[in-house]
Amino acid sequence: MTATVTALASAAPTTKSAARRTQTLPTPAQLRERLPLSDAQAEAIDAQRQAVRDILDGKDDRLLVITGPCSLHDPDAALEYAERLAQLQRRVADRLLLVMRAYVEKPRTTVGWKGMLYDPQLDGSGDMAAGLALSRRTMLAISELGLPIATELLQPLAASYLDDLLSWGCVGARTSESQIHREMVSGLHLPVGFKNGTDGSVAVACDAMRSARHPHQHFGMDMHGRPALVETTGNADTHIVLRGGHGGPNYQAEAVARVRAELERLGMPASLVVDCSHANSGKDPLRQPEVLADVVAQRAAGDLSLRGVMLESHLFDGCQALSGELRYGVSITDGCLGWEATEQALLAAADRLR
Repeated sequence: MTATVTALASAAPTTKSAARRTQTLPTPAQLRERLPLSDAQAEAIDAQRQAVRDILDGKDDRLLVITGPCSLHDPDAALEYAERLAQLQRRVADRLLLVMRAYVEKPRTTVGWKGMLYDPQLDGSGDMAAGLALSRRTMLAISELGLPIATELLQPLAASYLDDLLSWGCVGARTSESQIHREMVSGLHLPVGFKNGTDGSVAVACDAMRSARHPHQHFGMDMHGRPALVETTGNADTHIVLRGGHGGPNYQAEAVARVRAELERLGMPASLVVDCSHANSGKDPLRQPEVLADVVAQRAAGDLSLRGVMLESHLFDGCQALSGELRYGVSITDGCLGWEATEQALLAAADRLR
């Protein structure tokens, strides 16, 4: 891994101006060539994407579960989590489809660590060439375990480095309103969820879904890093992710019914994914099992518009500051639910849905 990262970074000329410094990065094509998907992995990812689509379309009555660390910062801990998740999948496969949350970019309200892709050394050095390589290598290792992969699509220019590895993507609450993100999603060959706004409103997410379902012509970058006119065909697999808002949660039956009615009014598929974290858990990661249990109870009572859930989960509970000696398997961004409680919650959900 070190040799590959060094090779990617070594031939990167640097330029400076009064306001900024630039360093040339490998192109998406170069990184994919150096860290390729095998034919078997590519076929598996196609099948995994279709399995996710079938659940979101109501053709498969299992529950989609996107679970994993708030963000990846330690590949070893990420792979240990992935190994445990792959073993759990075999126990719940009849009722749940588990997708590994592998977030390598993190939006920041002001400043802070932006994710493995941007700062893999966790020291502010900002070695993006190394971060791109480490992110792709880590996702390849997760894929080799047979797990579908999910991530947040934060920087549109970064998507082409990783999107061939993904079975599900998400656009966050702060970027669902962005035209650039809607255009990007319209050209992706995987299901993508748009989160409702931080104020709890679903209007922005509904607009984003409708926009991304249509063809677009937009400014972008080709696989060789050149400016390009990008023409997209539209993405029919967009849906809404309910994450609560400033006014409180929106996973309860009454709130779900309002969202479902609005989607039906707009002629959009009523396919909902509930984020059990953020405002839906009151920003308390240990309350996520309560949210999951409520969603599962609604499903069991007949509301099949609830197609999926998201969990922020790591090997151990909580989070830690990015300073000093880091504890293994503990998030350095948002707090997470530990593995033991995650496993218990998902086994209980599978039993309830049986």
